[in-house]
Formats: sequence, structure tokens, C-alpha cells
Amino acid sequence: MSKSNMLSSPIAVRNAFFSEVSIGIPANAILLLFHILMFLLKHRPKPTDLTIGHLALIHLVMLTIIGVIATDVFGSQGLWDDITCKAAIYSYEVMRGLSLGNTCLLSVLQAITLSPRSSWLAKSKQTSSHHSLCVFVLLWVFNLSMSARFLISIAATTNGTSGSHIFVTNSCFRWPLNYLSMQIFSMLGIFRDISLTGLMALSSAYMVILLCRHRRQSQHLHGTSLSPRASPELRATRTILLLMGVFVLLYWLDCIVYSLSGVWRNNDSVLLCVQILVGNGYATILPLYY
Repeated sequence: MSKSNMLSSPIAVRNAFFSEVSIGIPANAILLLFHILMFLLKHRPKPTDLTIGHLALIHLVMLTIIGVIATDVFGSQGLWDDITCKAAIYSYEVMRGLSLGNTCLLSVLQAITLSPRSSWLAKSKQTSSHHSLCVFVLLWVFNLSMSARFLISIAATTNGTSGSHIFVTNSCFRWPLNYLSMQIFSMLGIFRDISLTGLMALSSAYMVILLCRHRRQSQHLHGTSLSPRASPELRATRTILLLMGVFVLLYWLDCIVYSLSGVWRNNDSVLLCVQILVGNGYATILPLYY
């Protein structure tokens, strides 16, 4: 398939994407500013405040980058050079990996916050903020290294570009990796995705157990006169549980669509548009719950 025929995206899909970005960018900017103020003004901020603020920053950058990429997907015709292509795709992949890692960290921190004093997790409450900073550094180093392959495999399209290459945008394509490199990065990506989503599932299950235990205790103490208003901790937990479910659903759907586009190698504009919309859905939804 030629580059000129690659991305004849419907106007409705384009409008849906730019609507998603126009909502997500200001929403994440407001969420980031709110948590910066909370962190500066509160004497003892909650451990999750720093993580939510960091996640809002990641999504703000990610949506801005994908907005720039979309101008090439939906508009220009091969106007980018190699440096622009490498910088845009590499930065987006780094932010995508950081989004997964920080969402997992948010789930673990909430589980630690809710854990009873008798739990072994309670010992981590006092040092969770310090540990979060260490985890941030590890996540940045890992994802910067993990996405380094895009600095090599991404290039700008030319008139002589082979049709066997996988186009990423109108201006950029991805060189196919050799078998060994492809297997190594595939295994690393699978390990990252399964381990982090698995940890999210464990922490979410732990929070569900705590919620059920708390409800039984409340019913035992108050009988049938249980207050319809849940405590702020319970409301926060339910919100994070809902966000975890939405994130895992959208992330794995994004991975499936990404894999299909790589297997078929037909540069299907429909798959690309679906991946763009799904991949940024969580970044747009997150601020609306806080």
C-alpha cells in the first residue's frame, strides 16, 4: 500500500480524536496544578497525591505529543525529517510505558493506605512517599531504555521507501527488526505488561477484600441503619478500582490493536485510528474522576 493511500481517515474519526485531546490536555493540566498546590500547601500530603500529580504530568505530555503526531497522521504529507520522527515516536512510547507503571504504583499505594494497622503493609505507610520517588526514577530509567529501539527503527519516509515497511504516520515508518531483537523486546514488553497489570490486579483484589470486610463490620455495628454516604477513603478506593478496570481494558485493547497492525503490515487506517483513540482514552478519563 502506498503512503498516499495509507491514512484516508474519516472526518468523524478525526473530529473524535481532536475532541479527546482538547478535553484531555486542559483536564490533566488542571489536575496537575491542583496536586502541585496540594503538595505545597498541605503539611503532610497523602502518598497518592504525588503519584496522581506525576501521572497527570505524564498524560499531559503524552496527549500533547499525540496531538502533534495527529497533525501528521491526518494532515501533512511527508513533511517530517528523521529527527522529528524519532523524537515524536520515542517520546510517546516512553510516556505510554510510564503511564502503565505509575497507574500500577497508584493502585499499590492506595492498597497500602487502606491497609489496617495490624497488616504488614502498614509498616510501609510512613516511607511510601520516599519509596515513590525511587520508583519514579526506576520507571523513567527502564522505559527510556526499553523504548530506545525506536530511536533506531523509526525513520522518515522517502519516495523510495519500500511498501513492506510499517508506516507509523504519513511522514514516518518503522524498520522491521531482526528476529533476535524482535524476540528480546517482545519478551521484555510482555514481562512488563503482565507483571504490572498482575500487580494491579493483586492490589485491586486486596482493596476489594478490605471494602467487603469494612462493609460487614459496619453492618454489624450499625445494623440496617448503615449510612448511605461512604467515607472519603472508601470513595477514593472505589474510584481507583474503577480506574484500574478501565485502564487495564483500554491498555490491553491498545496492545491487541498494535499487535494486529504489526502482524498484518497493511497500514490499515482503521486500525491506526482505533489505536490512537483507545491509547489515549485513559489519559482523558483519569482527570474526570478526581
